[in-house]
Amino acid sequence: MNAPVFISPPPGAHAVGRMHPDSRMTNPLRGKIVWSPVKSLWFTGHALVALAGGWLTAGVWPVAVCCALTVLTLCLGHTLGLHRLLIHRSFSCPIWVERVLVHLGVVVGMGGPFRMLLLHDIRDWAQRQPRSHPFYTNQAHWWLDWFWQMHCELRLENPPVFKIEPAVRNDPFLRFMERHWMLQQVPWAVLCHALAGVPGLVWGVSVRIVVSLTGHWLIGWLAHNVGRREWHMEGHSVQGFNLPRLGLLTMGECWHNNHHAFPGSARLGLAAGQHDPGWWALRMLMAAGLAWEAKTPATLPDRPERKRLPAAPKSRATTFFTL
Repeated sequence: MNAPVFISPPPGAHAVGRMHPDSRMTNPLRGKIVWSPVKSLWFTGHALVALAGGWLTAGVWPVAVCCALTVLTLCLGHTLGLHRLLIHRSFSCPIWVERVLVHLGVVVGMGGPFRMLLLHDIRDWAQRQPRSHPFYTNQAHWWLDWFWQMHCELRLENPPVFKIEPAVRNDPFLRFMERHWMLQQVPWAVLCHALAGVPGLVWGVSVRIVVSLTGHWLIGWLAHNVGRREWHMEGHSVQGFNLPRLGLLTMGECWHNNHHAFPGSARLGLAAGQHDPGWWALRMLMAAGLAWEAKTPATLPDRPERKRLPAAPKSRATTFFTL
């Protein structure tokens, strides 16, 4: 029989407020990978439509519709509405703006707002422990990690207790989004069909969802395995890496070493040349009076486990091609 695993956060670790250890046995290391029917069938269904229908319906207008909606939902929805606002509360805005941004984030197709909170926070909590299951740290071979993230979930033997703050948990709009997250594609599907017919429907919904989910996984895998670092988080089971030249493509989410160091910052691209479209969009909202109180590294409290590296280590990018 295996000995119990006791894992405690490193001294001064930045807590994940919605995750609460249930006992001294709570840990992110021991668990079982199981097939997730909803996740797997959702992705596979859209992938089949995209692969079969994408080639037959490709055209300038359908592809343009796909690209426009991808940028809109990933920039305003995923990175701004879900990640920087709902999850990290890195800025404030009117409730109607928040709901528009969250809706756009749900349209990306990864899940409802409560599910996104859970997936993000349990991953953050796990990564801040001394040891963690490779499901949470993206340390498996890329092909295995893709299968896990697209089709499976990890069931921990002793998980933490997940508690959403009452103001969020009881919000009727967010509860509606959570119950009917798949149906949020319907009004956009109608719009895509009106703009480009059946080809617009295929590209504006299925191709977009497959590209967005696959891209989200790929950046997550790369950002925990290759790239450059300016910061080291002591006591964490995995480090984040910055991915140069991918800022525009990822809406700023590629600056993951920065995010590990300053998770509460609304700005992810911190240095010159670190393009961050999500931050640019937020600045435009602030200029219009639709957002305020944006947090940056200068306004965040110190984290004792955050250490600046003397020089960025050499990129490990070649390992991606040798796995």
